[in-house]
Amino acid sequence: MALALVLAGCDRAVPPDNPATAPEATAQAAAAPAPAPAPEADAVVAPQLHAAMRELWQGHIAHARDYALAVHAGNEADAQAAADAVVENARQISTAVAGFYGDAGGQQMLALLGGHWGAVKALTDARATGGKAAADAAMADLTANAGEIAKFLAAANPNLPEDTVHGLMLAHGAHHSRQIDLVLADDTAGEAAEWNAMQVHMDMIADALAGAIARQFPDKAT
Repeated sequence: MALALVLAGCDRAVPPDNPATAPEATAQAAAAPAPAPAPEADAVVAPQLHAAMRELWQGHIAHARDYALAVHAGNEADAQAAADAVVENARQISTAVAGFYGDAGGQQMLALLGGHWGAVKALTDARATGGKAAADAAMADLTANAGEIAKFLAAANPNLPEDTVHGLMLAHGAHHSRQIDLVLADDTAGEAAEWNAMQVHMDMIADALAGAIARQFPDKAT
């Protein structure tokens, strides 16, 4: 049942073509422990779970990217559509989480993803209009939210060390920040490379979550 919820909640994914290195992260991200890839055995045991998690999380960054592109183009209708898509994707991810951790866990995940997207959206809007103070505040919120997500996931699953998840989320926030800057600078080549790196890193997060869930709930995951 839990796996069915994950598969039913999948959003569109944009698979990466070639791996690339991640951008420069914040000082906190650089100081965080390097995340360990999910064991190969987990991918074999729960391939559908891994694929579903990848698709869900790829949907998050695809819609967030669409928002940045629309804001830069001054297309309010497309920006609103992209923002709505991010929120819907967050609901889908939260439904998948609820399949394993119950409705309360799903609601908490939705609130945390809402905070994450709120900070990314605010960061995009502030940098598009040149509001440095607002951008700094949004970046601070994004960093704080990374810690909150890490605490939640570590408490829910003993296979997800808080420091590791925190490092992953800080690096993810740095990807958002770098991508926004490149979009607004019209750096097409730089943004394409960053987008590729962002997708690779998003798969790393999805695989870590899927692997941890497969170990915690082997019957549901398979």
